[in-house]
Amino acid sequence: MKHPLQTIVAEIQKQERKLSAEASSFIDEAYRMTIYLQELLRTVKEDVLKEGFSSKAEEIHFFKLVKPNILGKLIYYNKVYRIETACPADNGNLHQCYFALQLRELKQEYKEHICNSDFYRYYRSGRTDRDENYYMLGNINYYDGLNSFVFEIDPQFSTYFDYKVAKILANELIYNYLTTKLSPELSPDVLLQNNDTKDIFWTQPKSALIELIYALHAADAVSHGKLGIRKISMVFQILFRVSLSDIHNSFHRMKTRAGSRTLFLDQLKYNLEEYMDKEDNG
Repeated sequence: MKHPLQTIVAEIQKQERKLSAEASSFIDEAYRMTIYLQELLRTVKEDVLKEGFSSKAEEIHFFKLVKPNILGKLIYYNKVYRIETACPADNGNLHQCYFALQLRELKQEYKEHICNSDFYRYYRSGRTDRDENYYMLGNINYYDGLNSFVFEIDPQFSTYFDYKVAKILANELIYNYLTTKLSPELSPDVLLQNNDTKDIFWTQPKSALIELIYALHAADAVSHGKLGIRKISMVFQILFRVSLSDIHNSFHRMKTRAGSRTLFLDQLKYNLEEYMDKEDNG
């Protein structure tokens, strides 16, 4: 089958992990992912236009699953880039109001253009009886009163509804991104008021924790390597009630520091071996 879904998703996840470790900021990561996904979509389009599909099932698979996963991520990262580059401040009320407004606009778009449509209900129900109408080329029904965007698409590379699926996937990702920005329970500061966790805090330099996070990421030690640096970092920030806002820059400084580039990990190894020797001698 042309461009199996698992292969495409694995390629995208691999690039996300790579850029999560390399990018200097989330803005840089979003920009580079946008460029990568745009190129991936262009390459896939060239293959489709050149080779076509061997069967109806392959064509439906592509426009129902494969293309929307690429285009949905592209829409998401482009949106995140636009949101982040227009963000007025790093914290405070203005910062919160900005992301709250973005979330309200997303919900309004969902209510007006997505949730009440027949196609959305079809998609969410998992039905397949109209897949040939929705996910095969040349079946656009203008009597349905479609969005004017339909006149701009390439009819040789879109059924129109593949774009609809991509928008649904993108909106879900954007919603998760915005709620993470706004959700107070994800803020390390909130845990400062929790008596159950007040005695759990990080006592080494922040650079040591960043070194540990990158080591766990490099070893695929968390969720089989499927989580990016940001998510792993968030877990540790919440657990140890510490802010790591400059994690990417700190990591790049580690790569160029004199002497050992893994000072904390070296110290951990030494401390553990010393502890083991004491246990044996005790």
